[in-house]
Amino acid sequence: MHELRSKVAVVTGAASGIGRALAEAFAAEGMRLVLADVEATALETAAAALRERGAEVHAVVTDVAVAAEVERLADRAWTACGAVHVVCNNAGVAVSGLTWEQTVADWQWILGVNLWGVIHGVRTFVPRMLAQGTEGHVVNTASVAGLTSNPFMAAYNVTKHGVVTLSETLEKDLRLTNAQLRVSVLCPGFVRTAISTSDRNRPAGLREPEGTHRASDLEEVVRHAIDTGLDPAAVARQVVEAIRAERFYVLTHPELGPLVRARCDDVMEARNPRLEAVFR
Repeated sequence: MHELRSKVAVVTGAASGIGRALAEAFAAEGMRLVLADVEATALETAAAALRERGAEVHAVVTDVAVAAEVERLADRAWTACGAVHVVCNNAGVAVSGLTWEQTVADWQWILGVNLWGVIHGVRTFVPRMLAQGTEGHVVNTASVAGLTSNPFMAAYNVTKHGVVTLSETLEKDLRLTNAQLRVSVLCPGFVRTAISTSDRNRPAGLREPEGTHRASDLEEVVRHAIDTGLDPAAVARQVVEAIRAERFYVLTHPELGPLVRARCDDVMEARNPRLEAVFR
């Protein structure tokens, strides 16, 4: 898609971080916006700020882990705007810890948001976008964690690897059927977002009992890496460029390329995975 002005973009996880930066970047391109997030107050704050700049914004409180809520989001988007041209399945959360210490609740929560959220987005939006008969673009937010396998992040890694292969398969399916939709998978490293505090949005039914939090030195390392990470606006600019260029992989941290290559080499050489990590 080369022309974005007046087109419609749907962004999940839009109240903060990369999602909000995407919304701001799309607004700057003159796009109409449908923003979704599970945090109602933060979502309305983000929407109001964009409206003050003259953007058309529709805000829909949405838990992407729930299929019916994503379907409701799509209904609202088409009712309000008549079409959707760009959908960013961006909402995400994180948990960390040793693989065997991550609980059933941890797995259910992170799989629900990070992987099922994207699955629901693809299943709900792609058929309707195809039926429009117009060009369009799907952006799925994964992570460099979807291209590597770093320690202490088993559940997170699983979700992001899932998003990468889902996106790769979707892109191939669309090309084989001569569809006008294209796909990008966003694989950033550390970005200055609030993902380290995403537990604030964990559903009550998936919370752990008080006192069971497994604090570790890793949390401080990750928090520092996030606090000093890439500006979300820089990530959003790369996404806009990728949509225009129809570029599939959006790798925002080229310095992490050697880690991705190392994993690929381990696979091709059939050798045991090397103990390398993004945390540094």
